[in-house]
Formats: sequence, structure tokens, C-alpha cells
Amino acid sequence: MYNLALAVTCTLDIRKSRFIGCVEPISDRAAAQQRVDQLRAEHPGAAHVCWALMAGGHSAAVDDGEPSGTAGRPMLEVLRHQELDGVLATVVRYFGGTKLGAGGLVRAYTDAIAQALQQAERIPVVRQRRLYCHLPFAQESTARRLLEQLGGELLEVQHSDQVQLQVQLTEGAADEFLQQLQTASRGELRWSDVQAP
Repeated sequence: MYNLALAVTCTLDIRKSRFIGCVEPISDRAAAQQRVDQLRAEHPGAAHVCWALMAGGHSAAVDDGEPSGTAGRPMLEVLRHQELDGVLATVVRYFGGTKLGAGGLVRAYTDAIAQALQQAERIPVVRQRRLYCHLPFAQESTARRLLEQLGGELLEVQHSDQVQLQVQLTEGAADEFLQQLQTASRGELRWSDVQAP
């Protein structure tokens, strides 16, 4: 999966209609909706502001008054085909007076996003994993040293009958962390995955 480094915009003129396509990194649906509202405010004369979203396993495809399935879904398919996540695709359309038909609309919305993506810098998405670990006090320094070596982050520490650590690492590093800590604690490590907020 990939994300985008920066927002990229592309403009197409097709039979007197102007299609302003944009792809940009976005965190979630609420942020996407806020961005779409901002575009509507910036383009009050536009006939449509259609959009598609892939973010954290959630998706959306909005035609905004275009015939059903001719705008949002084709844009979403481009994002899926390009293996993108955390990305919002928008197309602002200024209607030029000539109807394009369903096929023409699908091509126009697909092309606006595809051409913007050709100029975009893709960044591989590095999946993070959060762990909640219980281990003997004697292993706390080992856990902290190992976490630092693997480029992880210590999020929370609690002391009770054992040390309780909440940590975050990349998926591959998390497996290594658990394996080495299990060996160091002679099987006394207890852990669980924590759902990231």
C-alpha cells in the first residue's frame, strides 16, 4: 500500500467542461468531508464536487449529482488499482453545456484522477503495531534497550506486580521484539495487541 507525499492537481478540458482533479493525503472520512466542503466553498460556480476516499480500510464514492456510478466509483477504482491508502481523490466539474453521456463521464473522472496520480510521489505505507506487554521487573531494561534498537516507541509504563509497557513498532520489528523478549524473560512475557486510536 502507498500514500502520497503531497497534494497534486490536474485540470482537463473536455467538450467545454472543466474537470479539476486532485489527489491528496488524508487521515480519515471526517477530514475528507471537511476538505470537500472547503472545495465547495472555493468553487461556488462548480456544477459538481465528486470524490472518492481510501483511508484505513474505509472507502467512499460520492457522485454529487452526476448520474449514479459515473464519478465517485470510477475514481475509487483508480485509487484501489494504484494500491493507495490514506488518499482523497476529488474532481471539481464546471459544466460547459455539452453532455458527455455515462461513458464520457466515467472516462473524464477516471482520467482526471489518473493524470493527477502520474505526477504524485508515492510513499510506501509502513504499518505500525501497538503492543501491551506484562513482564518481570528484571526484564524492563532489556525491553527498553530492545525497543530502542528496533526503532520502536515507548508509549506508556506502569508498575504493579510486574512491569506493564505499551509500545509501538513497525509490524516486522514487533515480531522481533516479542520473540527476543520472550526468550529473555524465559517465557514469562504476556502480551496483547492494542488497537491504535
